[in-house]
Amino acid sequence: MQQYTVKKGDTLRRIAASKGLSASHIINANPWASDQPYLIPGQILYLPSSPRRRYEVQAGDTLDRIAAAFQTREEAIMEMNPGISPHVLPEGRVLVLPPAERAGIQLLGEYGYRQMKEDIRQLAAFYPKIETGSIGESVLGKPLPYVKIGEGGKHIHVNASIHANEWITTPSVMRFIEEYVGSLQCGQRWNGYDPVQWYQQCTLWVVPMVNPDGVELVQEGIHPGHPYYRQLTEWNGCRRDFRHWKANIHGVDLGDQFPAHWEEEVQRRGKRSPSPRDYPGTAPLTEPEAAALAAFTLETSPDAAVSLHSQGQEIYWNYRNYEPKESREWSRRLGQVSGYRPVKLEGSDAGYKDWFIQHFRRPGFTVEVGLGKNPLPLEDYDQISLDVGLILAELMSL
Repeated sequence: MQQYTVKKGDTLRRIAASKGLSASHIINANPWASDQPYLIPGQILYLPSSPRRRYEVQAGDTLDRIAAAFQTREEAIMEMNPGISPHVLPEGRVLVLPPAERAGIQLLGEYGYRQMKEDIRQLAAFYPKIETGSIGESVLGKPLPYVKIGEGGKHIHVNASIHANEWITTPSVMRFIEEYVGSLQCGQRWNGYDPVQWYQQCTLWVVPMVNPDGVELVQEGIHPGHPYYRQLTEWNGCRRDFRHWKANIHGVDLGDQFPAHWEEEVQRRGKRSPSPRDYPGTAPLTEPEAAALAAFTLETSPDAAVSLHSQGQEIYWNYRNYEPKESREWSRRLGQVSGYRPVKLEGSDAGYKDWFIQHFRRPGFTVEVGLGKNPLPLEDYDQISLDVGLILAELMSL
């Protein structure tokens, strides 16, 4: 076994992904790791050798079929197995298989702020149709990126990860961005839709991670030396596990920060001090992330908006009868393509969707992706990202 010293930002899943292991491999070699909610920088892990996939050649096999079945390339298989070729593939020969080569935005463990920034940089460098920028900064000074695609007159806004433990919404919308511009550049349709039509008729604005400080807290925890270590520990009831945390780093729930009957939401929530969730703050838009998102929305003036949350597989489309008449039908269409249930929601205020509908009188939607307990399991990512893509595709096509 080799030794590995934990660095800031490391998690079991991130280390496992980088070493070709699973988290269970690392836990088996380091049983104490399962008793800690987070790794601590400086800790030493023992890492077992990466197990190789193997396959016994069957009658009638061809190298291209084996490569396709295991999501790799023929050349990579031949490099690892001297003596074989597309013409020499003996039945019964045991092949050592290289790692799968998957296209698209991937989860290398928990998808965090650093990976998102790098993915945006790479996408913008490779696809000239993408424009990027920042809408502002988080409490801890992290720039809040946006991505713009399209030149059409219909403007669509999408945001994700307003709530920290709902971070799976970020890679889901990032994958759609990549697949959209990839299909556009190659001149291919995307799940039956025409990306050229989207690009010509719509301008898509995406803020993929509104709450990066909170996401980092959920994924990596905190250690002494963090500027809010004492406060966060107290607000979390002295628990070391922050995976249930929804708020920003000030303990303010950004989902209750918008000026849409905010005072009534304060009374309903009953929270008077910072908390992992449901504390609306001292006034609307006091938090830099919420203020930046509202200002960006006012500046771009979208014709429709989607705020991605988890979980429930539901689409909320109304707000106190401020919504336009087409909102109900649009939600039905979005539900048809995704399998999600359109819901007329009552008894909730001060959310982004609520404020958007109230201010603009235009269609706004909160989409609750996936099913289960937040943070949703990484294994659900492929399905959730497809759901998100289909919803956005249909919205741009309406």
